[in-house]
Formats: sequence, structure tokens, C-alpha cells
Amino acid sequence: MKRILLSALFLSAIIATGSAKKKLPVYGDRTEKVFEKTSIHFAPGKYNKEGIAPDENGVIHLVDGRIVLKKLSIPQYKRDVDINLNITLKSTGDRWDKSGSVFVIPNEAAINLIDIAAGKSSFPKQDTVKYERLAGIVAQDGYIPNLELMRFMTPFGVGYYSNDTLKRKPLFIDGWAPEVKWSQNITDLRSRIEGEFYVGVWIDSWTNEGYSIDLTLDYNELGYNEALQPKTHVEPVLNSVYYIGPQSHPDIFARKDLEINFEIPKNAKNVRMKYIVTGHGGHSGGDEFRPKENIIRIDDKEVYRFTPWRTDCASFRRFNPSTAVWRIDREEEYRDRETNEMKKRTVNEPLASSDLSRSNWCPGSDITPVEIDLKDVNHGKHKLFISVPEAAPAEGEKLNHWLMSAYLIWDVD
Repeated sequence: MKRILLSALFLSAIIATGSAKKKLPVYGDRTEKVFEKTSIHFAPGKYNKEGIAPDENGVIHLVDGRIVLKKLSIPQYKRDVDINLNITLKSTGDRWDKSGSVFVIPNEAAINLIDIAAGKSSFPKQDTVKYERLAGIVAQDGYIPNLELMRFMTPFGVGYYSNDTLKRKPLFIDGWAPEVKWSQNITDLRSRIEGEFYVGVWIDSWTNEGYSIDLTLDYNELGYNEALQPKTHVEPVLNSVYYIGPQSHPDIFARKDLEINFEIPKNAKNVRMKYIVTGHGGHSGGDEFRPKENIIRIDDKEVYRFTPWRTDCASFRRFNPSTAVWRIDREEEYRDRETNEMKKRTVNEPLASSDLSRSNWCPGSDITPVEIDLKDVNHGKHKLFISVPEAAPAEGEKLNHWLMSAYLIWDVD
């Protein structure tokens, strides 16, 4: 009897020990309200450059208000977690479509945007043979490019001009939207958005009116006793978004391929790259309005080739009340009711600028990253080449350029 009792106690201890190993701390779901009705605009002289400090809401304003930043402190979850980035945006007077970017400043970067904006540091001198005048687009000498969480494009005047319900409203929408919302799952970037970090938003606005944004990060803890998601490492390798001077419009692709050095460590597994790209130009025949192939190579091997192009821009019409509108003649066929014969006629109908197809974006859209499988790329040092063979140069008012960001993700033990 005594032996049976001891065996039962020993078994209970084993079960209890096993349960204890599987039971992990619970932090619960968390919605981090990063920005609430925060203004992003161009307001020279409004914000003090020296000793940049957060305002009463913890927001830092850089580049005359075109960037907002905030420092976050998020628990380092032990259980599996699902993370979503959500943005609500409305115009507060800017009527144009603008490039926008949500990003994280890598903690290990010795040189960052805050110090550059404050005049305490500067971008490393770039290799002008490789990168021409483009500063801060790749990692070098203590600088790491910003990790882009989401790219978006503001629509034409949503919110501010939406109350003018009669102005150029097409028949196929029931009214102008009061705002535009985007949401993307960014769980892959978990290792960069836990602990303490700076998250920022940039909009290429050149008006004092600008935009108002809300941004939240939703951390949804999954109900497992044991973490099943692999631990990942995220390595930014490229970001050509011109967040801050002396960065400029990246039209290098009109002259050469972009070449970037990177390294994959021995313990890396399931390596992949995420690539965000939009083409810009704003004139007929430019990089914005013509499909142009992107080619990605690693060393001597092509790993991905595609043409970033959106043909669904007319579906965003309700978010674009201040877009330019032209009237065009179009020939159509119709059936005559009396004779039942097919006939042709010319109709004059409106065409909005926001309806036109573009290089991987529409006014009012976010941009989904392309994921490229690199499992066959061995560990060690490599060269990444990005090519846009038909890219056009920036000349005068024809500001052709490509905004690209790329980061590597791999699983670690």
C-alpha cells in the first residue's frame, strides 16, 4: 500500500512538473493607441529642432511636422501572439494624393532619424559609385535603414472635401467616404515590435493643412499553454523612402541596378524576403503610369520577377472627392429598343485621375508586401540586386522614382 501511495505521489509530481513547464506568462490582448487624431503636415518653424522632445501626448515631430514618432514599451510575449497594424486617415485640407510610410527605427542603430533631425548626427557617407547621392538607404557604419511596417497612399482629399456631396460625385457611389482605413497583419515582424522601440509615420505632405491619423497596434494573445510560433529575426536591408534630408527621390534605377550586401547566419532557417515597392512620376509615360518590370537577383541567380501594377483604382473612387476629373468621348454599342438592332453612339463621360491604373498603388490604397522564398540561399555573405530595366530618370518636374523597402526574415532556434 505504501509503495502504491509513493508511486501515485511520484506520478503526480511528474505531471505537475510537466504542466509547469508548459504554462507560460499571460499578458493578455493589448490595443496600443499609438497616435490619435495626430496631425501630419508641413509647418516650417513650428517645431523646435534642438533637443527634440515629446509633446504632451508623447509624440515627437520631425522634418517640420512631416514625421511623427512615439516610443512604445510592449511586453515581450511568451505565448503565441497575432499582431495587426491599423490606420485611419483623413485630410485636414491637403487635397492631393501623397506617399505614406509607417516604420520602426531599429534599436541597434547607432545613427537614427531623431539624432539626424536634431543635428547631432548625419547619414554615413555613401558609396557614390554604387548609390549615387542616395543617403541612408542601406546599412553601413552604424546606420540601419528604417524597417517599414506599412506603405500607404493617401487619397485625394478624403474627409475634408467629403461634405461637398454634389461636387463631381459619380452616380455609382452613394456618397463620399468620411475617412479611409487600412489594416495589415504584421506578426512576422514581432521581434521588432516588442520591448521598447520607436514607431513613426511619414507623409510626403507639403501643405500646412496636411492630414490627421489614428494608428493602433493590436496584440492578440493566442490561447495556447505552449508557444508554437518559431522565434524570428528581422533584418532590414533596404529602404529608399526619402524620410528626411538629404535623402532625395531615388531614380537610380534609370541608370543602374541597386546592389546591396547582406549576410545570412548559420543558424538561420526558413529564410524569406519581404519587398514593398511603388513607382512614382505623376506625368504621362512616367514610372507611375506605365507598367515596369522589377527583377530581383541574389548573387548570379534570379529569385523573383514581376510587374508591380494596380488596375482596380476606380474601386477607390469614394475616397477621392478632390481628384481631378476630365470628360472624354467613348464609342459604345447599344440595342435600339424599336428596331432591336445593335447600333453605335458616342458618349461623353467623366474620368477621374484617381481611377487611373498605377505602379502598385491607387490613391487610397495600402501596399501589400511581396514575399520571396529564399530557402535555397545558403548561409554566408551575398549580394542582392534590384533592377527596373525600363525605369525613367527624374528630369525637371518629371520626378520619376521608385520607393522600395526590403527586409529579411528567418527563424532562429
